[in-house]
This record gives sequence, C-alpha cells and structure tokens, in this order.
Amino acid sequence: MTTTPAWNPQRPSRMPYHRYRPYQERVHVPAGDRSWPSARVQRAPLWVPVDLRDGNQALAEPMDTPRKRRLFDLLVALGYKEIEVGYPSASRTDFDFVRHLVDGGAVPDDVTPVVFTPARTDLIDRTFDAIEGLPRAVVHLYIATSPVWREVVLGRDRAGVWRTVRKAAEHMARRAGDTPGIRFQFSPETFNLTEPDFVLDLCGGLTELWDASPDRPVTHNLPATVEIATPNVYADQIEYLHRNLSRRESVILSVHPHNDRGTGVACAELAVLAGAQRVEGCLFGNGERTGNVDLVTLALNLFAQGVDPMVDLGDIDAVRETVEYCNRLPVHPRHPYAGELVHTAFSGTHQDAISKGLAHHARRAAESGVPEREAPWAVPYLPVDPGDLGRSYEAVIRVNSQSGKGGVAYLLREHTGIDLPSGMRPEFARIVQEATDDSGREATPKELSELFRSVYSAEGAVRLHTWSAHEVAPGVHRFVGTLESGGRVGDHEGTGAGPVTAFADALAGAGHAVDVLDFTEDGTAAFARCRVGGVTAWGAATGPSAAVLAVLSAVNRADSVREAR
Repeated sequence: MTTTPAWNPQRPSRMPYHRYRPYQERVHVPAGDRSWPSARVQRAPLWVPVDLRDGNQALAEPMDTPRKRRLFDLLVALGYKEIEVGYPSASRTDFDFVRHLVDGGAVPDDVTPVVFTPARTDLIDRTFDAIEGLPRAVVHLYIATSPVWREVVLGRDRAGVWRTVRKAAEHMARRAGDTPGIRFQFSPETFNLTEPDFVLDLCGGLTELWDASPDRPVTHNLPATVEIATPNVYADQIEYLHRNLSRRESVILSVHPHNDRGTGVACAELAVLAGAQRVEGCLFGNGERTGNVDLVTLALNLFAQGVDPMVDLGDIDAVRETVEYCNRLPVHPRHPYAGELVHTAFSGTHQDAISKGLAHHARRAAESGVPEREAPWAVPYLPVDPGDLGRSYEAVIRVNSQSGKGGVAYLLREHTGIDLPSGMRPEFARIVQEATDDSGREATPKELSELFRSVYSAEGAVRLHTWSAHEVAPGVHRFVGTLESGGRVGDHEGTGAGPVTAFADALAGAGHAVDVLDFTEDGTAAFARCRVGGVTAWGAATGPSAAVLAVLSAVNRADSVREAR
C-alpha cells in the first residue's frame, strides 16, 4: 500500500476498481534483457490498412462497393502495398467487393490484397473462391487463443484450439496448391492475453506446416485485440516472440494494436522497436470500440523524426475528406496532424512564438539561399510544416479572446500587409480582445482589418480639409492646411524638419499641442505615437497621405484614450 504525499489532496473514489485484475495476474510476460528501449526506428515498417475489413465491420452503416472502391483507390494512391480488402465469407457484400477487384483488374501489380477467414473449412473455401484469379494474395487465418476466449467463447482447451488451427491451415495449403503468389497469415486473436509459450507453439507449428521460407514467408500477426496494459508490456511480449520464433528469417512479424486504453499508437511504435516489421491499422484509427491503431499518425510521427513514412500524405485534407465520406464518420478537429485545428493557434503566447518562428525560418532560408519549403524546419508549436501536408498558412493563427499581440499582428500583416510596430501591438491586441470578448467568437482576418481601420481612422473632432507640404529650404518643410476643430474652420501653417513635424507645428497653431514621439512608415502604412495634451496615443493610416493622417489619427484617438483611463 502506498502512502499519499501531503501535497496530493486526492481521496479514494467510490468506483469498484477491486473488480478488475492487473495484467500480471492475467498473463505471464517473460521479460529478459530488454533491447527495445535503446532501439531506434530508421525505416518505416510495412503498413497494412485494414479499413476495408476491420474498419468496415465497425461502421454503423458498412460501406457499399462504390465507397469501398473509392477507399481502396485512395489507399493505392497513397502508396500502401499490402491492403486487407475484406472478409469474403462474412457477407455477400464483402465477397462481391473482392470479386469486383479481381474481375475489374483493379489491383496494381505491386499491391497484394489480404483476405480474412476464420478457422473453418467451409469459410476458407468461400474465401479462396473470392480470390480466384488473383495472381497474388495473403490469406489471413485467425482464431482466439487466450484462456478467457477458449473457456467462454470456444469451449476448447489448448489442444483443441491447435487441432482446429492445424485442420484449417492444412486445408488452406491444399486450396493454395503450388500457386507461388498465395501466402499465409495467422493471427492468434487476443494474443496479448495468451500464454506466450502457447503462441510460440501455434506460430511455430504453422511456420513448419506451411513450409515458410525467406522467399515465401508466413506472416504472424500478434494483435492487442483489447488493450490490457501499458505499451511497454506489449513491447516485452513482442520482443519475446521476436527472439524465440522458429525460422525467424522466414517470418514477417506483424502487430495489430487496438486503442482501448488510448495507447494504440504507443503500442505500435514500441512494438516496432521490439522487432515488429509490419503494422496493421486504419486511416485515422477507425475500428471497433475505441478503434484500431491510426496509420496516419504513425506514419507522420516517423516523418516528424526525419524518417521516410513510405506513404504520401502530402494532401492530408483530401485524404481526410475521402475517409470521412467513405466511413461517414468525422475526423476530430484535434486529431493529430489531420484535424482542422491542429495547426492553428488561438493562445497569445503560442501565436507570438509561431509568428516569430515563421519569420526566423524565412530569414534562415534566405541566408542559406534555399527556398523556405526546402529549409530545415524548426518553428515553435508546429512539429511539422503544415505546407508539407498540403495545408495553407491561412489558419495557422486565428484570433479570439485568448489571443495576444503576436497573433493579431501576424494576421494583420499576412492579410493586409500592415505590419504593426512592436510598441503598437499590445494596444491593438487589447482592442481586439475587447471586441472578441463582447462577441464571444473568433475574429476573421476581414473583421480584424475592418476593426483596425475603424479604430485608427483619422476622422474625429479634428478634421483636415485640404493641405499641402513642401520643402522650402534644405531640411525645412512648410505645411499649409485648412483645419476644423470645435466647430471652427481656419487656415493654419507650420514648419518643421519634415511634413510630419511641420503638421504638428500647424496643429499647435490651432490649439492642439502635439509631440511626435515615434513615427514609422513602410510603404503600406504609417504609424505615429504622439503626446497630445498630456495623453500618449497611437495613430495609423494608409494611402498617399498616410504620414500626415497617422498624426491626425493619434490626435483624434487621444480623447478616447483619455476617457478609457
């Protein structure tokens, strides 16, 4: 019994946790000298999407042939080379789809279909009938093997399970005959709850029965059918089989993790470290209960580590849209890599870091003389460049009441070309935050632009009707204009080192003491920070008269700044 530290105020719950046994009381996991913790993944495993079988059987509305074909064509286009296409003995729809692929010549020469069958001779026959005419295929045999399934579901002991498997495997060998393109796969379903020595006996017996060889290997697929433990335990189980399987050079060691504990991706990654060479899963993790392991996340996790994922996910939105159409299930907006919002920042601190990171990336690329899309990527909060996944930068930063000065400035610059001076950004960010607090929703780039122009409009109590400025002597400018203030209109003039200071001098003559503290312009806009009657205010303007109008904007904003205090 562990003692709760004083700093932890949590107290025992009323949940009946005593009803459940930890994994070590359910299965023995031999754990010798582990090598997987120090292993590194340097190449992608063979990915095998099971969307058309395992994923399909988990849908409330299973796919018809047109939807299945659309998904199959997507999987081929993405670069998957071994694809589980169905469970032909389960339904007429599944059988017909496999025949559709065969009769229509839809399977490319470098793609191997996989078909799934239980350990029953009549269903095996139905499966072989479905693939008749295919030059190559993998026939996938499965049976549940763990004690609870043997006792509750099958009503057989270990010897009985082996007899059933052997009979099925022998029948498969007879049906395949000498066809070199037909290979075999075996899944001891509920592997992770099965005694390891029994799994070795079953797999070793089938490797021998099917006479596996390096040029015609057998696939042994070890599913975490229902997750029972932390991913390191699954890795120990896989490493034990990897080290002890007979004819190891003639075996493709495969895994099929589910996501019941929410750790399917971690289980698959650790299993590959432990010796797995092949991973079955679904795009975006569809499947029974909490789903199969997510092949998209696995592949892009490798990509983010500088390892070729061996599939092309460079248009992630198109992939997501197709899968959503075929499954009639949405992909969550926060789904890793593919969700609508995963490359979007609302938080002010995140936005500031991303904005600075993108600018730094652009500078480094320019200094190196390489295009930005080819330069090494290192931007805070973005593990991969959204552009590499076909995403635009439109939604990298979006603004709501949680946003800060960096995000607001970034969006304004990207969508209008107006680059706020750093000193002005906190003020405009507060104005945006007040607006989004009031509306309770996100501000679009268009709304940001409109808000900026309305806040910093030169219109106000002081109006400038007509004006001109010109250099009367080197370094001396003269401003002449008609000003309206307090209902009175008059002509005023002033001099200064430039048009801006000359205008300030003219304003003084009209009764408005103005000190220009800071002034910048960049060809798109002008920005002026002025002290007006003891109040400091920012002004901004665009267009050919931007310099003068930015000062006028600050003068007119001074009253609102004074009132806000």
